[in-house]
Amino acid sequence: MKDRPHSGAPFADPTSIARPSDDERFMRQALEEGRLAGDHGDVPIGAAIVRDGTVVARAGNRREVDADPTAHAEVLAIREAARVLGRWRLSDSALYVTVEPCAMCTGAAVLARVALVVFGAPDEKAGAVRSVAELLDATWMNHHPRWRYYAPAREEVERLLSEFFSTQRKNRSAD
Repeated sequence: MKDRPHSGAPFADPTSIARPSDDERFMRQALEEGRLAGDHGDVPIGAAIVRDGTVVARAGNRREVDADPTAHAEVLAIREAARVLGRWRLSDSALYVTVEPCAMCTGAAVLARVALVVFGAPDEKAGAVRSVAELLDATWMNHHPRWRYYAPAREEVERLLSEFFSTQRKNRSAD
């Protein structure tokens, strides 16, 4: 992951969105959703949308269950938050996700006008916040969510992913 300062600025008043002191609590919710996704055979990635200190939507990956390539945790959580809040603009909300979002999910956060993206582990192969692409800082984007990397979650996120893929490999070799 590249180590450079980010310039994204939210539309919302920064005091109305989640603060770094909230990260542990909300990342726990995303991690729980990731575990549930792994339990039903999907890559264990989870997400939570937070508004005014409350989780308004949570989701885990459902690509396998729904046979839908777009059923990433972030997209599902954004859809649910929009439904719950009755609006597509989430400019007063934060997206917590266990793994750095891919280009599709980063784009969804931009299109939903999410104010803040917080992720627990970088994705060196597909991360579109900082690792492979820097879409949230792209000058041509029409919205620039703030973002932060919540490093204390990295070990747990990577362990969850490693255990999942290890089990998947064992199950394939047993077939």
